[in-house]
Amino acid sequence: MKPTPLELARTALLEERARLMAEQEEMTIQAPDPMTYGSQAAAASQVFAQQRDLALREHNQLLIEAVDAALGRIDAGTYGICITCGQPIAAARLEALPAAAHCIECQKKAAAGRHR
Repeated sequence: MKPTPLELARTALLEERARLMAEQEEMTIQAPDPMTYGSQAAAASQVFAQQRDLALREHNQLLIEAVDAALGRIDAGTYGICITCGQPIAAARLEALPAAAHCIECQKKAAAGRHR
């Protein structure tokens, strides 16, 4: 039997969640080494790397939360419905971004609001 689009979405989301969780576990944040005389550039590089790693970890956590929310919408029977306007999310959008919570129009509005 051929899987339904909802089953395919659940499978894709579970695979993405597993990938993100494995990635999250691999991320390590190291504290900068103690600074010695003349090592300001090295310390700055270490601080930059630490901040980058923290930002990547935070972004990864947000992606995990989006996947979990999408799985919750599948369970609730609201998957594929925009959480802002209540209109269906295009199948092509859900295929490309299974965790999408917004239709493309609402996503554009949300993104425009963040860039102001």
